[in-house]
Amino acid sequence: MEQSEPNRNVVTDGQVAVGRTLARATDREQLITLGGIAFTVLAVVMAGKELTSVWVATFSVGDWWSLTGLSLFIILVAFLIYGGLVYQFTRLGYYRRLAAHVPASIYELDALHEGSAPALAILVPSYCEEESVIEKTLLSAALQDYPGCRIVLLIDNPPNPSSAEDSVALEAARRLPDHINQFLREPLEQFRGAFQTFERRVGEHPFDAHMENALLSDLFDKAATWFELEACSRTLADHSDALFIDKVLAGQAAALRNRATALRSGEISEPESARMLYRRLIALFDAQVTSFERKRYVNLSHEPNKAMNLNSYIGLIGGQFREEQRAGELVLEPVGEDDRAQAWLTVPDCQYVLTLDADSILAPDYASRLIHLMESPEHRRTAVVQTPYSAIPGSTRALERIAGATTDIQYIIHQGFTVYGATFWVGANALLRRCALEDIAVCEVERGHPVTRYIQDRTVIEDTESSVDLVDRGWQLHNYPERLAYSATPPDFGSLLIQRRRWANGGLIILPKLLRYLARGVARRGEGWMRIHYLVSIAAVNVALLSILAFPLTDAVLTLWLPFTAAAYFALYARDLALVGYRVSDVLRVYALNLLLIPVNLGGVLKSLQQAWTRKKIPFGRTPKVTGRTATAPLYLVAVYVLLISWIIGAGFSFADERYAHAAFASFNAVFLLYAILAFVGLRETREDLIAAWRTRFQARRLPVVLPTKPSPAED
Repeated sequence: MEQSEPNRNVVTDGQVAVGRTLARATDREQLITLGGIAFTVLAVVMAGKELTSVWVATFSVGDWWSLTGLSLFIILVAFLIYGGLVYQFTRLGYYRRLAAHVPASIYELDALHEGSAPALAILVPSYCEEESVIEKTLLSAALQDYPGCRIVLLIDNPPNPSSAEDSVALEAARRLPDHINQFLREPLEQFRGAFQTFERRVGEHPFDAHMENALLSDLFDKAATWFELEACSRTLADHSDALFIDKVLAGQAAALRNRATALRSGEISEPESARMLYRRLIALFDAQVTSFERKRYVNLSHEPNKAMNLNSYIGLIGGQFREEQRAGELVLEPVGEDDRAQAWLTVPDCQYVLTLDADSILAPDYASRLIHLMESPEHRRTAVVQTPYSAIPGSTRALERIAGATTDIQYIIHQGFTVYGATFWVGANALLRRCALEDIAVCEVERGHPVTRYIQDRTVIEDTESSVDLVDRGWQLHNYPERLAYSATPPDFGSLLIQRRRWANGGLIILPKLLRYLARGVARRGEGWMRIHYLVSIAAVNVALLSILAFPLTDAVLTLWLPFTAAAYFALYARDLALVGYRVSDVLRVYALNLLLIPVNLGGVLKSLQQAWTRKKIPFGRTPKVTGRTATAPLYLVAVYVLLISWIIGAGFSFADERYAHAAFASFNAVFLLYAILAFVGLRETREDLIAAWRTRFQARRLPVVLPTKPSPAED
């Protein structure tokens, strides 16, 4: 008797219970957030009344100097309050989205394996990363539960290494794609063979649902065993290895075991369903991993940034090319229809491009879930879908853990942005619709050769400017409300400095383009407020905090309501830290880290102003992704210590002048900055980096005298 197809819409009691628990939790968080917003508004109104009375009194006596300082103080405080409210409103939006989110079931995702799935290319830009870092990223891409993935490692190392170390790194990167292809070949051939046997069987005999369910159940168990054995065999060197094993290997193994159980219960009843499941098994291992080096070719862009590394390859998609030598330099030339036999490189066409940083890890269902969403009718004008990356959890280093906490809070903010139509592309991992990239492409000339820029590289935050370009052309961006992507956090202050300085550089340059877009009046309600804050917050918040600490106006505008304007923000921030796995007390450590980063953020802002003035691009500062500590630039070390000393001295003078509120505020921040220096930088590390920088500078200034081993012909 033929078995019936299982009801794929049935929801188990366990799923109902989980759904109800989640609904109660999200409802509770929304109410708490609304309470926080109401309290903040009340505090703002009460503080505003008192500040207004002080302003009017100052104006009436004609003390213009004090009035100017007071007005500036009010503006700076207003922006800090604005930032706190943005956080609270995005938090509210995040929990509303979470309550409404219904992820696609595995049966809905099966549709990607039933027919012709949209072609996907996963691009992994890499510059001098360590082999183990790149390998985990490539494997997480290759093991996506999506048919026919093409993964391309875009190697940006110098093609002619100047040192043995660089040469070893380059060769290791070049070998990795073949190594991964070989690694996946055995299970791929095994499941392809099983599929071919199935096709012969159904072609020669009537379909036996009971037997096919049993056979497929065994095959899914075998696939699960492969993932489990691989998980057991991997060396657990650090927390990124632990995450890779948990999310990519063990997570996939558990999903395969669950599917095997469903098959033993008689999941399929017709040949097409069985055929789809065979394709799913093949898709687990059917990935073509290759590499490309743009710097080998003189006619491709050599701009030293990630955007042009991606642009160079995106411009080749769908074409065929051959190498030619011209004047001793290598050129990559397209071949015509009649010369395809001469093609050295064929780049298959694709509808979607997934960009993935070389230190990121994707969950196995990342591509399938995001493409399933992109293919839905309501997202036909969506250009970018992503899950803003989370920090790789489990670090034992204080700085890495707390910096990772700020990343995980940013995840909540970015998810909330989507409610207001203010999503920004976050470049570590994103699924891009290629026709949208074509829509914003611009052609320029570099070193005499035409190059196409799909992703703008005018600033070092290329994804942010491209977000504005896309919305200006009528495209949308979307954050998928699940944590499906993880990226490494810099483990020391030297590497964190490079990352955060880059993040702070460019917002002010992009702002005019955003304002022109908003002036057209096509933005959704609230979009402008969110987007403007995202671009200017780093500059404004750091300038505001530094100014308030530098100028002792606190006592002149003393009001008990002013601190309460920030109370809800810090309380909700601490609550969110606890909800995502940190300690409530970590909110104080985050505050200390932000104080430590004031010179770094202002350094990035000044670089933006420098670029705006000179109209010259600021070099792209790549975050080091290597083992060992990155030395901190001495300028920033000196700036941090100068800041600490100035706050201590300022607190002393304010106390002597009986400006007790300012003295307390300065002392409070000095204590936290001192903690940050001790916990996140280190006195010994400070000494080492300053001495090393001094020696390097001293040696560079010396003019060594090199004696020839033998006289030159002229001297003879």
